[in-house]
Amino acid sequence: MLSQEHTGYGPPVPLDVVILAAGKGTRMKSRTPKVLHRLAGRPLLGHVLGLAQALAARQVVVVTGHEAQAVQAALPQLAPGLAVRPVLQQPQLGTGHAVQQAMPVLDDDGVVLVLSGDVPLTAPATLQALLQAQAAAGAQHALALLTVTMDDPHGYGRVLRDAQGRITAIVEEKDASAEQRRITEVYSGILAAPAARLRAWLQRLDNRNAQGEYYLTDVVRHAVADGAAVVAHRIDDVVQVAGVNSPAQLAALERAHQRRVAEALLAQGVRLVDPARLDVRGELVCAPDVDIDVGCVFEGRVELGEGVRVGAYCVVANARIEAGAQLAPFTHIDGGREGVVVGPRAQVGPFARLRPGAQLGPEVHVGNFVEIKNSTLAAGAKANHLAYLGDATVGERVNYGAGSITANYDGARKHRTVIGDDVHVGSNCVLVAPVTLGAGGTIGAGSTITKDTPPGALTVARAKPVTVPGWQRPRKGGSASS
Repeated sequence: MLSQEHTGYGPPVPLDVVILAAGKGTRMKSRTPKVLHRLAGRPLLGHVLGLAQALAARQVVVVTGHEAQAVQAALPQLAPGLAVRPVLQQPQLGTGHAVQQAMPVLDDDGVVLVLSGDVPLTAPATLQALLQAQAAAGAQHALALLTVTMDDPHGYGRVLRDAQGRITAIVEEKDASAEQRRITEVYSGILAAPAARLRAWLQRLDNRNAQGEYYLTDVVRHAVADGAAVVAHRIDDVVQVAGVNSPAQLAALERAHQRRVAEALLAQGVRLVDPARLDVRGELVCAPDVDIDVGCVFEGRVELGEGVRVGAYCVVANARIEAGAQLAPFTHIDGGREGVVVGPRAQVGPFARLRPGAQLGPEVHVGNFVEIKNSTLAAGAKANHLAYLGDATVGERVNYGAGSITANYDGARKHRTVIGDDVHVGSNCVLVAPVTLGAGGTIGAGSTITKDTPPGALTVARAKPVTVPGWQRPRKGGSASS
């Protein structure tokens, strides 16, 4: 990782990052600012701020414009712990004008890296290489461009070079000649330059072009005129520089990203039934011999232990699934901030739901249509179908019957239910918290338990049956008789 104090060549040079996030994104056809649309579960701008974090930038400046208040309000959540300073571009007069708005808050002793808030998938290593190229050419003097070779360069500025291969300018497509449009090396929108020289080059920009805007790309022409070195770090990975301007582009980039995630998992030995039907919207960490079926979604941080099997169409967020556990199809796990733990060799699902604070021990069984919230289930406990456990502590080898629930909320406060080891809870029971069921006890089916029960005892709490012979249900337009 490059730090803000070292670029790898010459004396230490601080790094400041400017992120352009002022665009309206008309083609998104959405009230949501373009840079706040999500890719892999994270706003586009969050991905770019993550790059600044990875590079240990001294300062990050985000240039806002369209829906500036919404973008600025999102910044603390997008990059917690990162010092981000928003500045306003109003009106929006081009990319060069946008960077001009950031310069007053930047010191002259650093290198400025300019990124785009709608280009989310640039690799940190690529930016490190760009900064190394800039430093090697002269950290206090050189301008470095990230360029890419494209088979179809439509829409991008072309990189012009002289007979010796030296960069002389960048020409935007609308201003390019037919011959220039045939050039396949294009400018990505990402550059690195010494702050002091960039400030001077920006001051010389004009808007005499086809769009009547102040192009950031024109700094190349001024750098060349001043005799500064202009270098390029050239890549051929289009995904790293692809921007988002429409829902179709966002969807295409999502698929490209997910395919790369899948390929990385396959290379680690993870078995994916269909790499095209996987969505990782955060961080997925897999031990050896993990199997993942089709249609699964992983959000936040998810850890899958050795030999874990994840059935089709599971959704798992912020959870640790330990070795040998199995998630049957359509299991939904949402760990929230507290997280969820599924213990070794446990079995969950199908159609089970684990909510924040669920902690399952070894060999626990949680079956179909069972919901667990803020509860611990010790080794061997079973809740196999149609049940709810909330705010409960469940002992070892407990059998929790179908249709049974913990009534844990009194309308103002949550209360805890404690179920001792080896308790058997019959079907359709209501455990009204706070309540403790003694170890080894049995609760008869259909019981409503409002008081603690002793260990080793059978407890039955049912209303006395009442039979009314000949009773008729009410009928519309008539009356019931008995």
